[in-house]
Amino acid sequence: MATIQVDIVSAEQEIFSGEAEMVFAPAVLGEVGIAPGHTPLVTALAPGEVRVQQKNGEEAGFYVSGGMLEVQPEVVTVLSDTAMRAEDLDEAAVLKAKEEAEQQLHDRDAQIEYATALAQNAEAVAQLQAIRRMRQRNGRG
Repeated sequence: MATIQVDIVSAEQEIFSGEAEMVFAPAVLGEVGIAPGHTPLVTALAPGEVRVQQKNGEEAGFYVSGGMLEVQPEVVTVLSDTAMRAEDLDEAAVLKAKEEAEQQLHDRDAQIEYATALAQNAEAVAQLQAIRRMRQRNGRG
């Protein structure tokens, strides 16, 4: 089967570089699937999980905080301020961040930036989804 080169890069480092049979990414208007030979595309990403189906049949998951996706016929590039392997996410810390963001959204007396609290909550939810999908892939769901 044909493959496509995938590069996932955060502001700090390269997270993944390798061949894939298929890539799924959380574009702002909905999830997109990219196969080898895909039409060129540039789109913004929402917080969520990028899934990479590798040649060996395994699927790897990566959390991205948003960013940009560039697709060329032979290369997919994901650029994100924050990107990490799903297995590197700390579920307890994510749950705490989600709880704090929800508390800020419900606390009418708090001096918060509503949009910031919404963004923090969306990131936490996306991280939790990445953790849960990783568990399902590994048979621990």
